[in-house]
Order: sequence, then C-alpha cells, then structure tokens
Amino acid sequence: MTTTAFELSREHEEFRASVREFAAAEIAPHAAQWDRDHHFPIDVVRKMGALGLFGLTSPEEYGGAGEDGDFTSLCVAIEEIGRVDQSMGITLQAAVGLGINPVLTYGTEDQKKQWLPALVAGEELAGFGLTEPGAGSDAGATRTKAVLDGGEWVVDGSKQFITNSGSEITSLVTVTARTGTREDGRPEISTIMVPAGTPGFTAEKAYDKLGWHASDTHPLSFQSCRVPAENLLGERGRGYAQFLATLDDGRVAISALSVGCIQACLDMSVEYAGERQTFGGPIGRKQGVAFQIADLEVMLHASRMLTYRAAALKDAGAPYQEFKQAAAVAKLYTTESAVTATRIATQVFGGYGFMEEYPVARFYRDAKVLEIGEGTSEVQRMLIARGLGLPVE
Repeated sequence: MTTTAFELSREHEEFRASVREFAAAEIAPHAAQWDRDHHFPIDVVRKMGALGLFGLTSPEEYGGAGEDGDFTSLCVAIEEIGRVDQSMGITLQAAVGLGINPVLTYGTEDQKKQWLPALVAGEELAGFGLTEPGAGSDAGATRTKAVLDGGEWVVDGSKQFITNSGSEITSLVTVTARTGTREDGRPEISTIMVPAGTPGFTAEKAYDKLGWHASDTHPLSFQSCRVPAENLLGERGRGYAQFLATLDDGRVAISALSVGCIQACLDMSVEYAGERQTFGGPIGRKQGVAFQIADLEVMLHASRMLTYRAAALKDAGAPYQEFKQAAAVAKLYTTESAVTATRIATQVFGGYGFMEEYPVARFYRDAKVLEIGEGTSEVQRMLIARGLGLPVE
C-alpha cells in the first residue's frame, strides 16, 4: 500500500508567506519594546484584522473569508505570528477561538449579526470567561451565578486569567455561570454574553505576568450585572458541553502557537551556533551543541505534523472523538516540546540567552504558559487515556 506524507496545500503555503511578511514588517521590529512596556498594540491588532486574520473561520456574510478560509489557515496564521511574538499569537488565537468561535457556533442569527462583523474585522475583541479562582479544569466548581429575573439575567461572580477581556476595543465577554441545578443534583452551567460597559461588570487591573507581556489579560468581576435574557448563548444548561468543544479547537490553535515558538528557537539557535566562535571555530561544530539543535528540528517536524493533522481533521468534519483525541495529543506534545525548545535555545546562547536583549529570553518566559492554558498537560494526559478507554479520573 502506498501512502503519502501530509502536506499543506499550495494556497496555505502562499498564505503563510503573506502572513510571514506581515509579521516581519509590522510585529518583529516592535515585539521586544512591547514586551518591556507591557504594551498591547491595538493598532497592530487592527492591521491584523485588515489582513483578514480574524475572519479565517467565519462566513462571508459576517465579513469573513468564507470558502477561502478554514481552521488550517487560522493555525498557519497563529504559527507565523507566534514565530515572532507569542503575545500577538495568543491575541489572535483567543480572539478567534475564544471570542468569535462561541458566538459563531452557538449564537442566534441576531447575535451573530450584532457582534460578529466588528469582531471579524478586528475592530473589536471578545473574551471567554471560564476560569475562576476555585474553578479551572474543574468547571463543575464554577461559582459565578446567573439568575433570571424577569427579562434579564443577573450575573454575580468572578473570573480570572481572561485574555482580550479588558482592552480599549473589547466589546464582549461570554461567561460560564450556574443558572440552576440539574435533576442529578449537579450544577446547570450556561453561557451568558456580557457586553463591555455593562453596569456591574468590571475588568480589574491587568495582570503582571511572567510572559505574554503584550497580550491583554485581566481578572473580571460581576456584581448584580444585568443583561437581557436574549444574551443566553446557545441552549440553557449546555454551557459545559459548549466550552468543552470550544477548548478542543483552542488546543489545536495553541499547538500552532507552540510550533511557532519551536521554529523561532530553531532559527535563532542555528544562526547563533554558526556565528558564535569558541576555541577557533563556531560552536555549531561541537556535538554537544549540534545534537541539541538537531533535537529541535525533530521536535519541530513532529509538532507541526501533529498540529496540522488535527486541523485537517477539524476541516474535514471528522468524528468528534477522533478530533478530540488528536487535539489533546497535539496540545500535549507541542506545548511540552516548546518549553523544552526554549530551554535548549537558551542553553545554546549561553550567558547571552539569559539577557533580555536577546529574543531567546522572551520566548523562554512566554513558553511555560503553553503547558497550562486551554487545559494543562495533566488534563491532556487524562483525556488521551480516556480516549484509549481507560477509566482514569
């Protein structure tokens, strides 16, 4: 039996080239300064919107790419943006996967018409409020509540670590909340859309993070926050299932961001190992250095294949469980590889790798959260084991 290697299409590679050119011109020259200043570059977000990056998975009727785009294209864009700046890569990933995708997938036609055009254009951003101080992976421990009072939901609670939730152009945050109790005694979880500026909704002071300094991340609080009953997103009581499906897509997108990180580490290491001179020659001739860089090449190829195979399954409409397993495998391997890649690159650079003047240090700080967001490595292992039929808790 003859098999062929998985490859991206010519159109995807042409698209990659255009995004790479944009990233090199508009992001790379400024990424270090944005990182130092903890600056969220709204002007560049809008340029990304003008390039069509936020609409790659949306229909033309909302300003998206329609048939000219797909989930694989989004992963290509995230990889290329993340190759020069992980902060802008996660901004794109969260804007589409956590902001646009829930509205596009579960919203009514009126909700889509109201919110999607500006989000797809990159003129506005939306966040997804899931994590709480006592409820991250254990979403059943959600404490945020939404009570239906007449024609309004009254939301009370808090969320943490929410991306794109407090910027000047944030227009909407969807939040998971308890809306009652199910027959089995477990909490009924629904998703409520809360527009920015709603009385009682506050995006607290931005976090002082280890990495992703140029991305927008806030804790959120809701105090007797009233929104119309029509702001229920999807079916009442289906919020748990909705966010699980949302996270599956997000895991593949995080994998693409990780691939960009590994590619950056490989590029920087190869260049530096060819230039840095010790003992009369470049350090790249030393096996101790060369072999580590060779490992980066292996990690890159494996990570890219896992990521784009999962993306292809998504685009092909593969059975949910098959895609879910592929997403977990990709997320686990690529994110742990990205963390390893930054450690290797820092070692190759030696003392210079510990200096903030070199991008290696920024990628080193940015990488760790890849193993945490959109489901920790431990959660991915649990999902993979369950996918194999093991009764793991």
